[in-house]
Amino acid sequence: MPQPKYARESLVTMTEMVLPNDTNTLNNLMGGRLLHWMDICAAISAQKHSNRIVVTASVDNVSFSEPIKLGNIVTMQAKVTRGFNSSMEVNIEVWAEDIPAGTRVSTNRAFYTFVAVDQNGRPIEVPPVTPETEAEHELYASALRRRQLRLVLAGRMKPNDAKELRALFGVEN
Repeated sequence: MPQPKYARESLVTMTEMVLPNDTNTLNNLMGGRLLHWMDICAAISAQKHSNRIVVTASVDNVSFSEPIKLGNIVTMQAKVTRGFNSSMEVNIEVWAEDIPAGTRVSTNRAFYTFVAVDQNGRPIEVPPVTPETEAEHELYASALRRRQLRLVLAGRMKPNDAKELRALFGVEN
């Protein structure tokens, strides 16, 4: 088993400026462009944690709470919350900043799942995560529920086998 790593070791901060080619007809950042940037940032975080090539396995719900305007600076921060067998959950947060106006707003947050693979593209074991802060402990603890929900929704786990989810809703195991 690989040596555990601290969540902070996988921290990645990525910054982009919204240019005309990134926007829709309303001069807002296109959602697909933001998802592309988020995927890159989260993948780098997963690579730092696993020291391996990683592939995107899933992306949880991404809601667009605030428009990101032409000229805004987009900052993304990603960090691995938990390592499972060959997969890792990565939490990513996004902010948009209007530097001339002096404003910064939170626009998006999502959980990505990556699988580490070897040179032949086969899944390979990843290090466990050692959380340090209270926020990291909360994300680590809740990662198992999110994982089970993803597996149930993908049809890879039967709802009755999702013990963490059953406990969340007060269903006897």
